[in-house]
Amino acid sequence: MNWREALNALHARGEAGVLVTVAAARGHTPREAGAKMLITAEHTWDSVGGGNLEATAVDRARALLATGATTPDLLTLRLTDRAANDHGRQCCGGEVTLLLEPMQAARAHVAVFGVGHVGLELARMLSRLPLHLHLVDSRAAQLTPERLSVLSDAAATLHVHHSPIPEMTLHDLPAGTHLLVMTHDHAEDAALIDAALRRSDLGFVGLIGSAAKWTRFQAQLRDLGHPPAALARVTTPIGLPDLTLGPQRKHPAVIALAVAAQLLPLIQAAPSLQTLPAAERTP
Repeated sequence: MNWREALNALHARGEAGVLVTVAAARGHTPREAGAKMLITAEHTWDSVGGGNLEATAVDRARALLATGATTPDLLTLRLTDRAANDHGRQCCGGEVTLLLEPMQAARAHVAVFGVGHVGLELARMLSRLPLHLHLVDSRAAQLTPERLSVLSDAAATLHVHHSPIPEMTLHDLPAGTHLLVMTHDHAEDAALIDAALRRSDLGFVGLIGSAAKWTRFQAQLRDLGHPPAALARVTTPIGLPDLTLGPQRKHPAVIALAVAAQLLPLIQAAPSLQTLPAAERTP
């Protein structure tokens, strides 16, 4: 896989990386201006020259990833036996300037647990956004191609999970995923909230239902060892209150609209991955 293919794969997975380009090459250098490589926390693709030059670029790129940097960085290295370095000598005799461009994680992940009337309406709205949308239900009938055909024009990347034990799917979701718990079964809801609170790396955790339902859940969750700070991570009821007023407030589409509006700022806060122009992508 070359750097172009790898960059496209990172975009599909929502994984961050740093694109390194030889911006200028003076004198004798191992690669000419325009050479590129892609670096992630664990892998690299292609090369900007090897040796101390490349090892230093990898170190700098991974430091940018570790700090969540979003602005490009320039790195100039002299390739002489007199130049201080950390990775051995590289005596080509020239000088190289590298441009390091952070490619931040692409799309937000949203998981809807329970694809009933409200869940499907919410999926229809969220599917029009560029994100990863996980639809999870313990009932296979809720996830048939015919039922989900209303999502056929989705801009989102859809991940459909038929999961008899939905909390097992929750364990596999990426860090930062926003959760909407709205299953047909209060026992399932309770198990999902318990599992969600055992992860500290999730985003929004929303639970559909009444204040009375949440009062019962809080007692159960305290008995399971969850402290008040953990319970405070749960948002319930869900949806912008101003959108759930009036005679239509219980209509599935109205509830879904209120929830989507509540999530939108969180989804938009996800940094966008810079991608290649279509003409430069590998088919």
